[in-house]
Amino acid sequence: MAEFRLTQISDTHLTRRFPPLTENFHRVSEHIDATRPDLVVNSGDLGFDGPTSRDDLEFARTLHDGLPVTCRYLPGNHDIGDNPTRVGPAPSQPATEQGRETFLAIFGEDRWRFDAAGWSFIGLNTLIMNTGLASEAEQFDWLTSQLSNVRGPLALFLHKPLYLNLPDDPELVATSIRYVPQPARSRLVEMLGAVDLRLVASGHVHQHRDFTFSRVRHVWAPSAAFILSDARQEVIGLKEVGLVEYRFAPDSLEVRHVRAKGQIDIDVDSLFGGKS
Repeated sequence: MAEFRLTQISDTHLTRRFPPLTENFHRVSEHIDATRPDLVVNSGDLGFDGPTSRDDLEFARTLHDGLPVTCRYLPGNHDIGDNPTRVGPAPSQPATEQGRETFLAIFGEDRWRFDAAGWSFIGLNTLIMNTGLASEAEQFDWLTSQLSNVRGPLALFLHKPLYLNLPDDPELVATSIRYVPQPARSRLVEMLGAVDLRLVASGHVHQHRDFTFSRVRHVWAPSAAFILSDARQEVIGLKEVGLVEYRFAPDSLEVRHVRAKGQIDIDVDSLFGGKS
């Protein structure tokens, strides 16, 4: 395959309880139907509250099954729970093996690898990192095996960004939940140093961001569902709903930040009557 087109959507937060979020997903679906990429990746937070509502995840799967192209999935914290950090409080909904198993039962995978257009593509479950769960060790062992036979450029897909600006950014109490936590981050960065990593694509922060550090392009996909007010979260990139389109070729990568026609910037607070 000389060229591979991939569309990344993220943080769809689907639930029957909030129809406006479903409407935004329908606008994304229409865009995907019109553009017909080779693959759609949802990089996590498919459901609104998966840890307490299996129906949110099942509803999300039903809507994704309606897309006209193949999809691959990664879990987010609103799907299986969150991971602990060294500096922040313990998560109110910690990631568990039970939550992961529920996700696997509905979506079939929480990590994956494939090759296309001269590239290798790997997706990882970032929410089990730093948890000490058996699946965390299993995933690192699996990643070691996968990286050993990566021969060309690598595109890595995650829910949480690796870091804000630099691999050794300090963890801060207020923001540690946004990024792959230490010490798992350092281990992951070291492992990736053995291959030709070119792209890290993530979501989670609900902001568009696109920067390059040490030849690696970091792309943060926005939420397809809603935005967070400045009172809730400082501005890092661009706060608007949307998606990301990639075009991979053996010697190139093109990235387009796109807003589907009809998508609306829903402030999450509006879903709760102005407060949550």
